[in-house]
Amino acid sequence: MALPIDDDQRALADSVAAFARRTAPIASTRNQFDAFSTGTGPDPVWDAVVRQGLHNMHLPESVGGSDCGLPALTVVVEEFGRALFPGPYVPTVLASATASTASTGADDLLAAFDGGATGALVAGNRLTARAVDGGWEVEGTSDPTLGLPGADRVLVRAALADTPGEDLWFWLDRTELDGSTTTAKVASCEAVDLTRSVGRLELAGHRIGHGRALSGLDPDRVDLVVASLLGAEASGIAAWCLETAVEYVRARHQFGRPVGSFQAVQHKAALMLVRSQVACAAVWDAARAADSASDQRRLVAAQAALTAAPAGVDQALDCISLLGGIGFTWEHDAHLYWRRAVSVASAVGTEDAWSTRLGEAALHARRDFSFIDADSLPEVRARVSGVLDDVLGLPEDEIPTEGWAPSRGGARRARLAAEGLTAPHYPEPYGLDAGPVEQAVIADEFARRGLAQPDTGIAEWVLPTLIAHGSEEQQKRFVPATLRGELVWCQLFSEPGAGSDLAGLSTRARKVDGGWVLSGQKVWNSQAREADWGVCLARTDSDVPKHAGLTYFLVDMNSTGVDVRPLRQVTGIWEFNEVFLDEVFVSDDCVVAGPGDGWRLAVTTLSNERLKMGTAKFGHGSADMVRRLLDGGEYGSSRDEVVRVLGRNTARELSVGAMNLKTVLQRLHGSEDATGSATSVQKVFHAIAQREGSRALVALLGPLGCVGSPEEPYVQDYLGVPAVLIGGGTIEIQLNVIAQRVLGLPR
Repeated sequence: MALPIDDDQRALADSVAAFARRTAPIASTRNQFDAFSTGTGPDPVWDAVVRQGLHNMHLPESVGGSDCGLPALTVVVEEFGRALFPGPYVPTVLASATASTASTGADDLLAAFDGGATGALVAGNRLTARAVDGGWEVEGTSDPTLGLPGADRVLVRAALADTPGEDLWFWLDRTELDGSTTTAKVASCEAVDLTRSVGRLELAGHRIGHGRALSGLDPDRVDLVVASLLGAEASGIAAWCLETAVEYVRARHQFGRPVGSFQAVQHKAALMLVRSQVACAAVWDAARAADSASDQRRLVAAQAALTAAPAGVDQALDCISLLGGIGFTWEHDAHLYWRRAVSVASAVGTEDAWSTRLGEAALHARRDFSFIDADSLPEVRARVSGVLDDVLGLPEDEIPTEGWAPSRGGARRARLAAEGLTAPHYPEPYGLDAGPVEQAVIADEFARRGLAQPDTGIAEWVLPTLIAHGSEEQQKRFVPATLRGELVWCQLFSEPGAGSDLAGLSTRARKVDGGWVLSGQKVWNSQAREADWGVCLARTDSDVPKHAGLTYFLVDMNSTGVDVRPLRQVTGIWEFNEVFLDEVFVSDDCVVAGPGDGWRLAVTTLSNERLKMGTAKFGHGSADMVRRLLDGGEYGSSRDEVVRVLGRNTARELSVGAMNLKTVLQRLHGSEDATGSATSVQKVFHAIAQREGSRALVALLGPLGCVGSPEEPYVQDYLGVPAVLIGGGTIEIQLNVIAQRVLGLPR
């Protein structure tokens, strides 16, 4: 739930958190609201910030800074957001970080910031500049700006009236704004956030000389800086609100029970964790794009503004609602965080504007989540390259299957399996024991040739269980054949009366000579019609606690007594099945591990997923589906609204991609979350994102939504959403897991 991914960043975050607690405890801040919110007089904490060197850590070394970069700066801002650190820090680094992106003209301004000057950034579109002899005249009144009253230096953007689409960037110092002139002044506003000042810049024909102008500021880079820093502060707010709410509901008792044991409370807290991690991932991805191409900066700036900034507002309100009446009092700190969250989100800009910008950007660019380059692991790349070139020369002779099942066999698949490239993350001899970087290089080589990496379907979950727990005979019998595409698997876990409650299974297995006889009913079984084998949980001992009496069987789907019946869904398509087991014999050599080990093995099966490298392919409500709608003109709303939906749906996909990649890099740095929260959070958000995205897609159709043929797939897309809301455990079940196992709320 924090931006750091390596030891250095974590050490920085810990140091900043300790500094904030020591320098500006909230009790002290409360006693100085007037000083902070008006910007009058000396700031009570700024000197300490300067002594700590936090004011210039991101500035170029040429002006005395440490050149730590935007990712490190966002770590500091996130911790200050978590601590509700008061005063001009964020307004100042907004101005100085923006100024540092200029190609010329910023040296004097940056030197002032390095020397400890406070600052503010006026970057709206309400000021206009006209060229005059010796410089420019600027007119207008700015939007309310954070930290403007009391700022020593103000970086200002004004639109050039005579050159549409171009801007003048310049800076003012405090002596020009103290009322000594009639052409420039700062009008203080009553601040929502009581811990820092807000004001408007009023310029009436104010003269700007050439020496005060900055050049080379890229609007996309400026947006990235602003969205990353304000998003980081919102992420810190979201983290504090989650921690505060969870701590309270753990301790608070009502009706003789901890409040945190009530499911409604648990679900709200779990969703707060999801929101916090999504916001954090969006900011992290934006900050790391500081040196990326302009189209990439444009995507992630809009993503951070649209996703992270509003998250603080919603998080703070949910925190107050979980705190109950005490959270709505002036004495509790929650409202101070809520006020700051509202202020931050407002300063970023409107969500509609950012969704439009992200939608327009997504029409022309896709996010690059790669973290390797062409020179990474040359020996691995050379070996894989040679194999794949050979594979391209082999016939495309795989046999397609119906539904979701993977294709069968083929010369290409056999060669890839022999080389360990069907599942390179598996240990040898089945894979290459490839870590994240190796997997990324291999995926890159596949992509270069337009080759899809093999998909083993349900076996993606089954084979790791056999490799970890199966006998040598079982591994040799099933793993290579599956990797070659000769075997298709299904999973026989869920039952009509148990659903996600695997401990409540009623399918029975009784011991007979040489094996077991299984009887029962399974349901929601993907690929069961096509499957050769299934992994089945059945109860072998009714005299022990439910989890302890389960056994993990390998069932030949062609066995006598196996009856597969397709389930027709709302969509009219058969994608799932129910499977009846009527006295089905399973030999002893098809029991994995041993009787009673089923629950332990099921957990292994359900937790195994191939490492995702940042990509996020949505089955429903995808950005690609919105692009298709837009290209075909098949909508009943305006183009602008379709673009906004494209922006919001793209933001959801980018969030999942960023969370995936952040998890990969944390694993590389040895800092993966020990609670396993990433997988659970991603499952929940993935389902919610598809539900919301597909619903938004349907809302664009108007009367066209009355048509549901395959040629008009948009309503069909929405009708298929329950599959992702239910499959693999409902959202509600996943929220229970997050609340109890990750947040530690009482059962």
